[in-house]
Amino acid sequence: MKMTKTLLATTALTVASGTAFADGHMASDMTLVSWGGAYQASQQNAYVAPYIEMNPGVTAVWDESSAEAVAKLRAMNEAGNVTWDVVDVVAADAIRLCDEGLALEIDADEQLAAAPDGTSASDDFGDLLVSDCFIPQIVYSTTFGYRTDLVGDTAPTSVCAVFDTEAYPGKRSLEKRPINNMEWALLCDGVAKEDVYDVLGTAEGQDQALAKLDTIKDDVIWWSAGADTPQLLADGEVIMGSTYNGRLFAAIEEQKQPIGMLWDAQVFDLDGWIIPTGLSPEREARALDFIKFATDTQRLADQAKYISYGPARASSAPLVGQHASLGIDMAPHMPTDPENAKNTFLYNYEFWADYRDDIDAKFQAWLAQ
Repeated sequence: MKMTKTLLATTALTVASGTAFADGHMASDMTLVSWGGAYQASQQNAYVAPYIEMNPGVTAVWDESSAEAVAKLRAMNEAGNVTWDVVDVVAADAIRLCDEGLALEIDADEQLAAAPDGTSASDDFGDLLVSDCFIPQIVYSTTFGYRTDLVGDTAPTSVCAVFDTEAYPGKRSLEKRPINNMEWALLCDGVAKEDVYDVLGTAEGQDQALAKLDTIKDDVIWWSAGADTPQLLADGEVIMGSTYNGRLFAAIEEQKQPIGMLWDAQVFDLDGWIIPTGLSPEREARALDFIKFATDTQRLADQAKYISYGPARASSAPLVGQHASLGIDMAPHMPTDPENAKNTFLYNYEFWADYRDDIDAKFQAWLAQ
């Protein structure tokens, strides 16, 4: 278990191992699970600290175990001892946890806040409610950055520039997995966006994607960590590469690197909350109370002051303001900004849940050739 950090311990009531309750029916302490780093800090600043301030006597601790959430929740459930109250997960993991009965089903319109104009939560979140158990929080994307001083006079505007080594000679960086790479390969081999997953579901389509990737294989540096591509770009080892949009934002705006954003065919993905099953009524009530606050319109907009990920609610977008320390407008840096979202690609969770193992094996075999 990674080290947890106590939040606002000074406001804590002396309680006996979590058995005291605030408001008579809600637990007074919570264990929140996230990813650490700047993202967790954005959560702490945007809604955990305000929630604690509004609820004197309530405490929260962080556990930075989201990457292992599925395995750990399975083990907790097996042992009959669920110690987490609210867990941040990517949407694909939320779907798995929901399917396995390890996450609580949520009635969005009953248990989440409506938008300020009265729009229901289900309409406000819209298509991002990809599971009955998933409460969306942010939209992030995997997209490309490029060295503005190494791409010549014509900056790339299409994702297919990645496959054009004649116009843009030099190394590229791609994530060492099939997801996203296979989709981009098919798009740039002439497959219509709406047909990509139908094609990728066939052996012939998988071979077609790998054949397209084969055309640049000798020019690819493969990455595993989100920090790799920004470093490779900064060092001039690649002229373009894929990574998470927030990483590129940091390189461009915070580190002032000569890097440009290529938003074309950015692949949207989602991150949000689940509440584990198996909690006591008091702990479940506290978790639901926190979630309703933490995912309301204002709180999701506030999170964008600290990190360049788009709020999952439509009603939050107009409220996105300036970065808390840089003082720059954040809207133009969001993957969901209309200027950046002219051509987007939504990661297909169900497809990859069904095909991940098979395509992974084929991709790794291709890498080894």
